[in-house]
Amino acid sequence: MSRQRRTAALRVGSVLGVPVYVHASWLVFAAVVTVAYGSVVRGHLPRLTGPAPYLIALVFVLALLLSVFLHELGHAVVSLRSGIGVRGITLELLGGYTEMDTEAPRPRAELLVSLAGPAVSLALGGLGVALFALTDPGTIGRELAFQLALSNLLIAVLNLLPGLPLDGGRALRAVVWSATGDRHTGSVVAGWAGRVVAVLLGALAVAGAVTGRLTTVGIVFTVLVVSVLWSGASAAIRLGAILRRVPEIRLAELVRPLITVATGTPIAEALRRAGEAEAGGIMILDGRERPVALVRWPAAHAVPAHRSPWMAVDLAARDIATVRHLSIDLDGESVADAVRSNPAGEYLVTAGQDVVGVLRTEDLAFLLEPRRQRK
Repeated sequence: MSRQRRTAALRVGSVLGVPVYVHASWLVFAAVVTVAYGSVVRGHLPRLTGPAPYLIALVFVLALLLSVFLHELGHAVVSLRSGIGVRGITLELLGGYTEMDTEAPRPRAELLVSLAGPAVSLALGGLGVALFALTDPGTIGRELAFQLALSNLLIAVLNLLPGLPLDGGRALRAVVWSATGDRHTGSVVAGWAGRVVAVLLGALAVAGAVTGRLTTVGIVFTVLVVSVLWSGASAAIRLGAILRRVPEIRLAELVRPLITVATGTPIAEALRRAGEAEAGGIMILDGRERPVALVRWPAAHAVPAHRSPWMAVDLAARDIATVRHLSIDLDGESVADAVRSNPAGEYLVTAGQDVVGVLRTEDLAFLLEPRRQRK
């Protein structure tokens, strides 16, 4: 998986210049698996007594950590070979994720990066099968080989399921992107597929719980996986739908008129004038009629009615030097990039040297997510 978040993680080194982190949640995973699998080892190898079964379980947990790391390293290596920078690899409770600098530039690169991790896991699973065949029954080596094979094959199969945020979902997105020429359509399709995968896994968990084939630990783990899949798929659908509308951004259609008021004007009076002019922004001028600030629209409206006649509009404004200017000729992608890199409530829209109005982010949000804004 690839996700854009890293908190409570400790850097443990780097490989090929890529930082490697271990999240604190992995310690919880390690403890639970060590205890649960230790009991299994005790049953499979009854001659082991005392803490020995749990030491074997701990060895397996460390081998699993290495397997997940190699899975993510597969993504990282192919990303680097495709010209995509990698910010880091993080190992956590439910596996791990590789954080990229940018999105894949082409469908082929997206497909290769997404399949690299499962390919590594399949190779490790094959290695486990070979070791299982070479070891004697009833030995510690065969027990570990079996678990190595099983865990890596499960990791590969799970990640190849065709739905975001899984690797198989990224592969599906690449295929749809290649077929339609639209990456964001691919994200929406793969996101809905991810929701279907989450529902099916949830149904399997319920069936396993009812029939007693799934342990309590297995049920909890599956619920966590289903939750992560559903939230990741939903985020992909939402972001894909937003980005599909980015080309529709036209500043000339979104810009609102701007009025000017003198410094020291009461907030109530400034808002009254803006309402009469059907304006969407207020610029403050100094004594020489030079622009010095832009009123923060939500802040001005948030002032209680009984205080707004006595508070200067300057108290709800930003210094004009800090306000981002957007050329009215910018295309949708450029506007979206500017807003992402400099989040604010208002932006001045210019035509050459002239200020023609103000863009309010709420108007942009309504264009990009009309259904969500109506709610």
